[in-house]
Amino acid sequence: MAEPAKKMAEQTEDRLESLAETVRKKFDKVTEGTYRDRVVGGRFAERGDHGVDKGRPETEHKQD
Repeated sequence: MAEPAKKMAEQTEDRLESLAETVRKKFDKVTEGTYRDRVVGGRFAERGDHGVDKGRPETEHKQD
């Protein structure tokens, strides 16, 4: 009885792996050319650091 269960589990695992591959391919097709691809491609890496305080002129705070 253990042999048929093991075979069924292996078949199920193979089917799930195939399904996961199909889903990955369809997801990549749907998201092709989108924001995710630009980020992965490094489009925004060229811009440099845009931290919150970068590029702001320094201001002095008056103490009352």
